[in-house]
Amino acid sequence: MITFEEALNRMLASARLLGVERVPLAECLGRVLAEDIVSDLDMPPFDKSAMDGFACRRADLPGPLRIVEEIPAGKMPEKAIAAGEAARIMTGAPLPQGADCVFMREDSAEEAEEMVRFTARNTSDNFCLRGEDVHTGDCVLEKGEWLGPAHLAILATVGAVEVQVAKRPRLGIIATGSELVEVGTKPQGAAIRNSNSPQLLAQAAQCGVLARYYGIAPDTPEATRAAIARAQAENDVVVLSGGVSSGDFDFVPQALADCGYKFLFDSVAMQPGRPSVFGSDGQTWCIGLPGNPVSTYLIFEIMLRPFLCRLMGHDYRPRLVRAKLAGGTVRKKAARQSSLPVRFVDPGTVELIEYHGSAHIGAMTRAEGLITMPVGCLEIKAGEEVDVRSL
Repeated sequence: MITFEEALNRMLASARLLGVERVPLAECLGRVLAEDIVSDLDMPPFDKSAMDGFACRRADLPGPLRIVEEIPAGKMPEKAIAAGEAARIMTGAPLPQGADCVFMREDSAEEAEEMVRFTARNTSDNFCLRGEDVHTGDCVLEKGEWLGPAHLAILATVGAVEVQVAKRPRLGIIATGSELVEVGTKPQGAAIRNSNSPQLLAQAAQCGVLARYYGIAPDTPEATRAAIARAQAENDVVVLSGGVSSGDFDFVPQALADCGYKFLFDSVAMQPGRPSVFGSDGQTWCIGLPGNPVSTYLIFEIMLRPFLCRLMGHDYRPRLVRAKLAGGTVRKKAARQSSLPVRFVDPGTVELIEYHGSAHIGAMTRAEGLITMPVGCLEIKAGEEVDVRSL
């Protein structure tokens, strides 16, 4: 059994980029950038007004000033500003030559036709200099960045019609267990519905990978091997839930070995998730997760998500918030790292969610984050500060 940190490091070290492709800008959301993006222009591309008002020479304030031109956004000025003159200007419009400030329309009074006076005591410059945000040739986005809406705005600004991004991993998801039935079937006797696969498919979609469901494999060596072999042939990563422990009907580890996978680990000092296995056949990877829904959910979040991101060239960093724990918590054994669901009671305080163990997936619907009790830690006292990993 190895530590969580060592297990995660082994997973990440085994990852490699699966290739790149060019996609249209409109399809870039949630993708990972595979090239540096360099600006082809200054931003802003000209000195521009930061508000609606009047462009003038500061030395001429408070006026009165003769209005010589109106400059809407998208129109270049036609006249330079001379002594005693002003231009009516809109937000984002180019600043006319000769002007060195813009005063707000709210701080003005038009005294006669085409005459204006500044009515406030003072004013800021209220314009943006050409290139104050970005200069031509600057790198505006770096290879490995996860592309969100703001990133797409930058790509559009620099004219990136097509963008080189990392190829998305193909994920094959298999549920194991003779007790499982599909979601649309009402369970009879000792059967239960397969909840892990919809959960994993949703997590994979959030992660930006291409996931495919391969159904339920009954608890037999032959069925387990057949499901793995099919997913192995069609995907980059094979994910199984259930059947990974050492029980009489836990056939996943041996079936993975039979399919050519060599394990990087087969037991992790973590709770939940101890019997998790991970390996590679040289071309693809496999991970076997415990069948309890919370185990499946948490291991995807804290281990599989960083690994999948690494396959796309992105260094995933979970969002951590420092907060105080209300109530405290105690445990009897400290040989494994423990992950506990929490919610915020105020911006600086979290409390534990009622949690009945790794089968209690309902607890995760109320969780806003996770806290960790590391190996060797038996107690976190009430009021003690903890790192909260956002979910």
